[in-house]
Amino acid sequence: MRFRLLSYPLLLLAAGCVPLGTPITNPNAPASQQQKPAEYYADRTLRYQDYIYDPSVRSVQCYVPTGTANAILNPPIVPITQEQPVVLEFDVLTDRAPRLTAKLIHCDLSWTPSQLTDMQFLNEINEFTLTNYVTSVNTKVPYYHYTLQVPRVKLSGNYLLLVQNQAGVPLLSRRVLVYENQVVATMQQGVLAGGLDARYAYQQVNFNINYSAVDLINPAAEVKVVLRQNFRWDNAHYNLTPTFVRDAERRLEYQYINYENAFPGLSEYRYFDARSLQANGLGVARLLRQGTPTQVELLEETTRNGLAYNQYVDANGQRVFENREFGNGAYNGDYAQVTFNLKAAQPAPGPVYVFGALSDWQLRDEFRLAYDSVQQRYTGRALLKQGYYNYSYAVAPKRAGAAPDEIYFEGTHQETENQYDLLVYYRPPGTRTDLLIAYQAIDLNKR
Repeated sequence: MRFRLLSYPLLLLAAGCVPLGTPITNPNAPASQQQKPAEYYADRTLRYQDYIYDPSVRSVQCYVPTGTANAILNPPIVPITQEQPVVLEFDVLTDRAPRLTAKLIHCDLSWTPSQLTDMQFLNEINEFTLTNYVTSVNTKVPYYHYTLQVPRVKLSGNYLLLVQNQAGVPLLSRRVLVYENQVVATMQQGVLAGGLDARYAYQQVNFNINYSAVDLINPAAEVKVVLRQNFRWDNAHYNLTPTFVRDAERRLEYQYINYENAFPGLSEYRYFDARSLQANGLGVARLLRQGTPTQVELLEETTRNGLAYNQYVDANGQRVFENREFGNGAYNGDYAQVTFNLKAAQPAPGPVYVFGALSDWQLRDEFRLAYDSVQQRYTGRALLKQGYYNYSYAVAPKRAGAAPDEIYFEGTHQETENQYDLLVYYRPPGTRTDLLIAYQAIDLNKR
């Protein structure tokens, strides 16, 4: 759920986050439960997804600066006019600013590079030096904060923004979307059929596509859609086919009865507030400021599966960096080692991770928790920048490629506030790429 950073300070104090960094290994745990060294950064092979390739790169944000208090939470999606281009911000934990460059890679619907040349989607040379950076101020952990305004493009579609070091080694990549409204998409909350358990646990979005302004020969086959929850890619729904094709009205209808486009509603995201390292924020048990970096210990948590729905304002898994004492979290925000734990009477059916925007919605090794069978809890530690964080606990799926299991610890409710957005793609005959011809979003259960 969206929150107002300026209008609801008390709600933000009640909001919180989770850790990112090096997991704690319990030396007394059995060998099978010992954490293995993180291997997330070992492979620098370019991935066409949101990814961080170097452990010195932290706190990546890619958004559209609309000038509102909530702008930092906007996904990197802009219309073809691009009056407000996408902005990329991130930190590099170092005491010397490295020379970095960025470039755009045009991709098709499946996020593989298209066959277009750079000049077919850009009006300038496809190499951009990152010259806008500042050093951190009065922080125990030194870093440089980089900012880049993504160049405007000429075509709609999928773009991968890649940042590299001077040797051409990838440091981070982010997906950026540019759309043009050639067709009209409308969305509405659907009514789930089936038993009461599913009806009160899942959410469904039905939608229509009016293509009267575009001459499509076979719209049911030519139009491709992607439906996302909270702007995530890990559990997005692909390959949805229209349930009705209204040729006379030139409209495609997507109204399902077998849960093809249903998502678990889950619960509002967990949170903690570490915007101050001088006083305990909500969700923080204690601060240890003597060492470097500062140590932040979070309150003990428990499973929420099986509990009644609890309504409060969250940020749908996102995070905001801020320093309450000095402001401007971009370069005044310090980094802290955050320790958190989750009570569990028995181990989950798979590895447990801290999950959310802080992990790029991935099950990363550095967010994996270790189980202590004596104390009956999962625990871990991570290096995080000052701010407000949302997160959940997720269990790794047994089947490769499946979405993480957040229901195991978080439960699921139809009443949960979630945002959904629809991406509509079309490849005109004779062309070599997929255009993003419509974009629409809806906020279910908006407060």
